[in-house]
Amino acid sequence: MTKVLITADRVITKPADPAIEDGAVLVDGEAILAVGSAAELDAVADASVTRLRCPGATVMPGLIDGHVHLAFDASEDPVRAVAQASRDELAGAMRARAERMLATGVTTVRDLGDRDALTVELRTAIASGAAVGPRILAATTPLTSRGGHCGFLGGEVATDDEVRSQIARNVAAGADLIKVMASGGALTPTGPRMWERQFPPDRLKLIVDEAARYGLGVAAHAHGTDVIADCVAAGVRTVEHCSWRTVDGISHDPRTSRAIAEKGIFVCRCISGDWKSFLGRLGEERAKAMTETVLRMRDDGVRFLAGTDAGVPGARFDDYVGTLEFFAGVGFSPREVLEMATVNPAEALGSRSTGALGPGMSADLIVTDGNPLTDLGALRKIRHVFAAGRRSAAS
Repeated sequence: MTKVLITADRVITKPADPAIEDGAVLVDGEAILAVGSAAELDAVADASVTRLRCPGATVMPGLIDGHVHLAFDASEDPVRAVAQASRDELAGAMRARAERMLATGVTTVRDLGDRDALTVELRTAIASGAAVGPRILAATTPLTSRGGHCGFLGGEVATDDEVRSQIARNVAAGADLIKVMASGGALTPTGPRMWERQFPPDRLKLIVDEAARYGLGVAAHAHGTDVIADCVAAGVRTVEHCSWRTVDGISHDPRTSRAIAEKGIFVCRCISGDWKSFLGRLGEERAKAMTETVLRMRDDGVRFLAGTDAGVPGARFDDYVGTLEFFAGVGFSPREVLEMATVNPAEALGSRSTGALGPGMSADLIVTDGNPLTDLGALRKIRHVFAAGRRSAAS
């Protein structure tokens, strides 16, 4: 790959830092060589360096989706689509979904449950250049209880030995992290209800400890208020959904919420671009309670990472910005929202080379029309996408 000097009206290195006006980023292969003013970098870059001039635009870190399921098809029945597809059919569909996500500016995804470890194969193909898509962190097969949420993916465990064996299989398959279905979920109506435990607290702790033996963190699917508390006590790395459900409705626990913040656990609220329809289906009272819990968590100091849950019904692979617009709509500033999309998920996912722009960082970046620091709609106007230095077509 050749060197590329990208110049634009502004460069956002991190959302919390001042933007560099009339800025530039010098890309050298897969990495960023320099970031600074356009005048300075243009002067030091020799004539052989490709110039990509982007007037009226912003250069910023590539977006990170902290919760996707590339094996699902976002239809009303994604379970059937996964179960009935052949291995080759599913692998081909996952490639197409990954390419679609990259075109919208998503340069890293964390896949939290697939079939046959196909995300690992796709991760390898993308890294080698044989396929086009974002960087993938793969959980492979989620751990769940007998008859539990997403048991159709093959991760049902009922004993401590089965927990150890499944984690070992995931590690052998190439997992980057471990996913546990700590509570029930909507995709599996025959299993435990969304607020109910799938594992006792001591088994959750075993899952966290066993994952740690391999140097891996745990992402916990947890809707129930009591289940969220179990996950925090066990020491998971991220809590997915975190919707504070009880048999009677929604009940935010401020003590647990503050513990999440104090322990440095991140929350992926898993809001899809279809959030307006979702809130409408909840009804006014429950919708208000849901949005209020998000604001209470922010007040408690909880750090969020953006995740679409792409692949489940209504969660498309090409509407990442819709997720961000939910948080903006309930009162988060554009800088806070951009942090959820870049630096927060990079930290939560344990990546030191993504989520920001600087010398030595991975060349994962996007060029957007306008200024997303004042208008998140700018993120729907992607001009260019670079993933590990490779330039891809924008949507």
